[in-house]
Amino acid sequence: MEQALNHLRTVDPVLAPWIDQIGPFELQRQPHSFATLAYAIISQQLTLTAARAIRDRLTTLLGELTPERILAADTTALRAAGLSMQKSGYLRDLAERIVYGQLNLELLPTLDDETAIATLTNVRGIGRWTAEIYLMFALDRLDMLPADDLGLRDGARLVYQLPQIPSPRELRALGERWRPYRSIACWYLWQIRHIMSKS
Repeated sequence: MEQALNHLRTVDPVLAPWIDQIGPFELQRQPHSFATLAYAIISQQLTLTAARAIRDRLTTLLGELTPERILAADTTALRAAGLSMQKSGYLRDLAERIVYGQLNLELLPTLDDETAIATLTNVRGIGRWTAEIYLMFALDRLDMLPADDLGLRDGARLVYQLPQIPSPRELRALGERWRPYRSIACWYLWQIRHIMSKS
């Protein structure tokens, strides 16, 4: 990991002092599972608090989140747990693809980044952001840049003292220098945003 941090310090002197101030990179890894991918779908366009509340209600309702339990669940019960009709449909589509063998999550770790992203984005409700977040947190992929993430883009605005939040395209251009450790740079941008929002 020190090699990655040294690379980022070298290629990005603006980020370097933040890396030293914040300390070692500690990504909170999530299990490579249906439940983690389902939670990524649930979390879309929600605050962390709201997403966790829905996840907790679903866990109370169903126990462990599995494709079979999602398919067996009553739509009304899923709605009562806080899932929108649209997200209920997305979870059912994901569950059906797994149950009927159209999507094999066990193959994802063997695929390169772009192929894994393409595989996931074939599922209704999984866009590039969701796929990149999943690869970053569940598969330990070190070169993800979920540029549609507003928090990440705002972190870049703060660090680089930009007049406005950069567009996803602008963030991708900025992040080219971080390759092949863009996931780690993203983690620091999230941390910096959190620190600066409290001050």
